[in-house]
Amino acid sequence: MKNLNLIIAALIFSFGFYSLNAQTYKLNNKASEVVIDGTSNIHDWTMEAESASGSLSAEFSDDMLEKISKLNFTVEAESLKSGKGGMDKNTYKALNTDDHKLITYQLQKVNDIKKLSDNSYKVSTTGSLEISGTKKNIQLEFNLKTSPNKIILSGEKDLNMTDYGVDPPTAMFGTITTGETVKIKFNTQFSI
Repeated sequence: MKNLNLIIAALIFSFGFYSLNAQTYKLNNKASEVVIDGTSNIHDWTMEAESASGSLSAEFSDDMLEKISKLNFTVEAESLKSGKGGMDKNTYKALNTDDHKLITYQLQKVNDIKKLSDNSYKVSTTGSLEISGTKKNIQLEFNLKTSPNKIILSGEKDLNMTDYGVDPPTAMFGTITTGETVKIKFNTQFSI
């Protein structure tokens, strides 16, 4: 009976210790930046997301990142702004924002975590990205930096819009056409 009590106490202690090292962080929209860069037959263009949300759960051992158990990220499609109302309108039409208001990323698997230096890691993941109602698995690599009470993710990813059923936006009766490929750049801060 004494041994059973010791085992139970050890399990409770282990579970409590493990829980102390697991942290959940929420996206700080004001401290984060998500930018989409694209091209056209006239000039390059940029749109920035004004409204995003998300969460991240990470586990640490001796202040070292051991595991990311959850990462999700959402951008309100109509919060993408270029500073040009006509272009924004054409983009929302191409994204069919009347029916698909959100662009979402959901982590499915962490493939690798490589420590670069103190509090800095290179993370390789597989996740599900949904744009305009079409969901596809993508490989996404990013840099991750930890500091007290926050985690910063930064990286970039090229995407072909037609893979998601999105026809590249046009303007001026089709005389201005945009390229199919866009580059998504992100510097996002998650806080406790």
